[in-house]
Amino acid sequence: MSTFGDDLIQSLTEAVAHAKGQGPATVHEPIDPREIRKHAALTQEQMAPLMGMSLSGYRKWEQGQRHVSGPAAMLLRVIEKEPDAVRRALS
Repeated sequence: MSTFGDDLIQSLTEAVAHAKGQGPATVHEPIDPREIRKHAALTQEQMAPLMGMSLSGYRKWEQGQRHVSGPAAMLLRVIEKEPDAVRRALS
């Protein structure tokens, strides 16, 4: 079987186990992008490029129209702690 097929079977097996209450689950703490942006003293126009997204997409997060995914939440936490490090990495 292909690697894709193996990965798909493994993913489905994990999904079924999770639905049955078995196996580990990754739970992300809720995160407020607006609070992190304000803490970092950034505007929405400055924050969106740091997140690698459009301004309108970022605004939907702050307005609660879209939810922050796991990887994006991790990047927000980095921006919260070290906004200059993210700016340096992306310049």
